Amino acid sequence: MATSTVSQNLLRGGSFLITPCTPDDVFTPADLTDDQRLIGQTAEEFVTKEVMPVVPELELHKDNLMADILKKAGEIGILGGAIPEAYGGAGLDKVSATVLAEKVSGYGSFAVSHGGHAGIGTIPIVYFGTEEQKKKYLPKIATGELLSCYCLSEPQAGSDALAARTRAVLSPDGKNYILNGQKMWITNGGFADVFIVFAKIDGEKFSCFIVEKGYPGFTVGAEEKKMGIKGSSTVPIFFENCPVPKENLLHEAGRGHIVAFNTLNVGRFSLGAHCVGGAKKILEASSKYSKERTAFGKQLREFGLIRGKLAEIAIRIFAVESMIYRSAGMVEQAVAAQESGKDKTQQAMQVLEEYAIESSISKVYGSEMLDFCVDEAVQIFGGYGFHEDYPVARAYRDSRINRIFEGTNEINRMLIIQMLMRRAMSGTLPIIQAAMKLADEVLAGPSMEEAPAGAFAEEERALAQAKKTFLLAAGTAVQKFREKLSEEQEIVASLSNVVMEIYGMESVLRRTQKAAAARGEAATSVMADATRAFIYGASDRVEKEARTALVATLEGDMLRTQLAVLKRFSKHEPVDIIALRRRVSDAVLAQDRYPFEGR
Repeated sequence: MATSTVSQNLLRGGSFLITPCTPDDVFTPADLTDDQRLIGQTAEEFVTKEVMPVVPELELHKDNLMADILKKAGEIGILGGAIPEAYGGAGLDKVSATVLAEKVSGYGSFAVSHGGHAGIGTIPIVYFGTEEQKKKYLPKIATGELLSCYCLSEPQAGSDALAARTRAVLSPDGKNYILNGQKMWITNGGFADVFIVFAKIDGEKFSCFIVEKGYPGFTVGAEEKKMGIKGSSTVPIFFENCPVPKENLLHEAGRGHIVAFNTLNVGRFSLGAHCVGGAKKILEASSKYSKERTAFGKQLREFGLIRGKLAEIAIRIFAVESMIYRSAGMVEQAVAAQESGKDKTQQAMQVLEEYAIESSISKVYGSEMLDFCVDEAVQIFGGYGFHEDYPVARAYRDSRINRIFEGTNEINRMLIIQMLMRRAMSGTLPIIQAAMKLADEVLAGPSMEEAPAGAFAEEERALAQAKKTFLLAAGTAVQKFREKLSEEQEIVASLSNVVMEIYGMESVLRRTQKAAAARGEAATSVMADATRAFIYGASDRVEKEARTALVATLEGDMLRTQLAVLKRFSKHEPVDIIALRRRVSDAVLAQDRYPFEGR
């Protein structure tokens, strides 16, 4: 089993903020099975051999080439990962699906097209389809005989999906729903055969339908002219009195939001994995270029500022990779713990809902990590980074969409705190109790708690203090604004940033501790350097975001008191960040790739 080396201590979604976690509780890339590694190898080889050689042609949408490549991917089994074996798919566990998502990301447009079909274009039928719908569509979607896509956005309804204007009315004979309206930004729309479409029945009941390309009144618009991901198909689609068989209603009338939001939740997690894969390729290209290019009589790799960039790219990839595989392990472990005899797909969806906070973190932190990496890569390449003949120019353009896809990063920042507060208010997560306990501790003055010991004592202390900082800032904001906190978007965003940093801090620390216990501190010294560098930077970011929230919430003596507490929580020993980055960059340059692969 994928999680055989992880303890059976199941943790609730979001509980990392208040619940102790040990290294054995965390799944890491070192825990991958041989079968899971083989899945990744197969996907990566496919991209290397079948996709990368024809990128110039794909960028020009030559001869329906992307559709043909997706069909080839279906032939070797990398389109049906989300589809149960009973319907012709591979039925991959969450960890394997994460590996697959990461390894198909060598070329952004293919990653987007693959995800549009095998992810959000498939998940709605897998989790919400009737038995007849599953039998009819899933086997052909798994092989690529039918290509699928997801149709939610509209010209006037992007992030506000429930404001959709596309309408569906039951025909007088009761056999069809008649659709009228328009959808925008439809990935794979130019060549798809199956469309997952959202519309309001009678203009009120937000619902979901399976629409086939040949239905009357259904038309596909021209390809959009995009800044990036030019190799993928993105089109508008139109419905003019388009009859859709009544049996093609997906899930229940008026329950389309359940389909939409749960599907996007899955997509968010996968997008984070895509970003990790893309960033690793950029690091590889940047490291190699730093040895090829000379300036002032030296190779670029000899300059400290270039080495610092390579190191920071690797460190940030390490953080997001640690977060994503930890989340995948939690999801898979929770799925495995579900009761036998019940519907496995529905249980899996419930588990994914449980970890929706972690999925949003993966999406936001992953997409912003990739943006940082491609920006630094362009800088390393200099003028050539701005030239289309070099890969980083395309990667720079392609990366930008990830902060908009699957719900904008702004929306996801709001969701992280909203979900946490909802669980706190319901008692699912005892955050309120933890905040009250912290308030008592603050009033009592500095405690005589036993200080952490061991190789990572300072990092343990920084993590514990970061968690207290969140409770301080969040508790203060909730007390002041109560149910109107969601209206204070800037404060919510700062709190969300603190949450994400904490998840990253704990994920890298537990991963490194687990690796050190298995292989020894000497063998994991560079990983320890990356961990210390990340936590050092994250601690400063946590303090800054918490201060922003407190200053916007309080004033006068109360503000000064809380800022004094924050200052106490934020104290940490100085770290020679330059030395840490130099050792990490040495590891990158020694291999010309991400130095923690599979560790």
